[in-house]
Amino acid sequence: MPRSLKSMGMLFLFLGLQLGGGKATGTDQAPTLSPKKLPPPQASPVCQRDLARAIEPILAGRQPGNSQPKFAHARWGVLVQTLSGQTLYTRDAQRYFLPASTAKLLVTAAALQRLGPNFQFRTSVYQLSSRPTILRVIGRGDPSLTDPQLQRLAQQLQRRGIRQAQLIADDSYYRGPVIQPSWEVADIQSGDGSPVNSLILNQNSLDLKLWPQALGQPLRVEWLDPIAARGWGVKNSAQTVAAQAAEFIEVERALSTPVVTIAGQLRAGAAPETVQVPVFDPTQNFLQHFQRVLATHQISVQPALLSPAPRLKNPLEVAAVASAPLAQLLVETNQESNNLYAESLLKTLGTLHQEQGDTAELGLAVVNTTLTRLGVDPDGYVLADGSGLSRRNLVSPTALVQTLKAMARSSEFSTYKSSLPVAGISGTLENRFQDTPAEGILQAKTGSLSGVAALSGYLNSPNFRPLVFSIVVNQADLPGSTLRAAIDEIVLQLTRLRACE
Repeated sequence: MPRSLKSMGMLFLFLGLQLGGGKATGTDQAPTLSPKKLPPPQASPVCQRDLARAIEPILAGRQPGNSQPKFAHARWGVLVQTLSGQTLYTRDAQRYFLPASTAKLLVTAAALQRLGPNFQFRTSVYQLSSRPTILRVIGRGDPSLTDPQLQRLAQQLQRRGIRQAQLIADDSYYRGPVIQPSWEVADIQSGDGSPVNSLILNQNSLDLKLWPQALGQPLRVEWLDPIAARGWGVKNSAQTVAAQAAEFIEVERALSTPVVTIAGQLRAGAAPETVQVPVFDPTQNFLQHFQRVLATHQISVQPALLSPAPRLKNPLEVAAVASAPLAQLLVETNQESNNLYAESLLKTLGTLHQEQGDTAELGLAVVNTTLTRLGVDPDGYVLADGSGLSRRNLVSPTALVQTLKAMARSSEFSTYKSSLPVAGISGTLENRFQDTPAEGILQAKTGSLSGVAALSGYLNSPNFRPLVFSIVVNQADLPGSTLRAAIDEIVLQLTRLRACE
């Protein structure tokens, strides 16, 4: 989920560590005799005609004994409709708001329409000549590509009897910058803003594991990728503290050099924590990994180049791997709010465009054309990226609801809806709405930036018609937890809806 943390050329990534046990889940538990869990009290119904009176106090944030409403300075945009199009509540729904990750609803809808649920990313190795053997590996932006897929490529080459080759890594499938120019400095130095190139590997991020040691000792820092350790420096001042002390971790990565600074503290005996930083040079990172994998299969690579090779009309594909179908990739994109996946989908849409130019910009044009055909007003949004990380994105609640309704009418509705988090059960909604009437009947996309919270999706109201809604708050000087709690309360009012004819 996108977030925005400002710093002076460095990233401060704060990891909130859980105290006293793991996260709650929606899994079944064996019944116990004592203490007995009581069901939540039955909330009184909300008649359709009274929905505004139920929602307005939440938007104001009125508090007993406080004359200043909690959300006095915030901007709210809300639209609640039935799937058939009847408006039940609206508040500034035509106005622009920062959508945060709910922008992924637009991009994934367009991707599903244009690419189809069975689309797969393909990474290929072509043999350009046999004496000497020259291989060209072409990436096509597969965001799910990992080291095991490189192993499969190497195995295929080994079976063809290739033992020595010149390797060319062709990273030209996507054109334009690998970092979205409108992203904030803090975001491009965190795992949320990893570079998006044609040869993506391991989501273009590196994992560091931090281990507490004896009391007063520095945390032990372990690179989970041994290749990454060769090119990175680590400045570590993080300490192991007593069991009663607070826990926090701060990770800073410089903009111009691959140096990570780690500060903070973990309790003695606590579990290790893993943090991510984006790779410094994604193409070189891919090439180094592939060279190592080829070596383990007795294929020596001399030399390895990064520039595109001459294009041949009918090159021989000697190895290839394909991603999971798009229907599965959308689950990672929307349920886990994976920015890299969304940006890769946007650029892939751009490759469908006949013109030359920045692939991401062309992708935005394809999104616009596709959504317009679906009936989404093109004046209802202005996108700058595919993930919602950019603060130049502007989307109205109306445009989000139009997209959701259009997909509900499409043949791909089941795939699209299944990609969304389920309240209290999965993805970014796993720990929200548990033990409430919304659990299991709400599927919606979350969004979060500093000062921004959003939720848009579908609700199968138990005593009312199926609903589609978009709720977004901007310009709030309150914690994200406070904003999300207000949004959740609005959703709970929707679960109480009755026609009351």
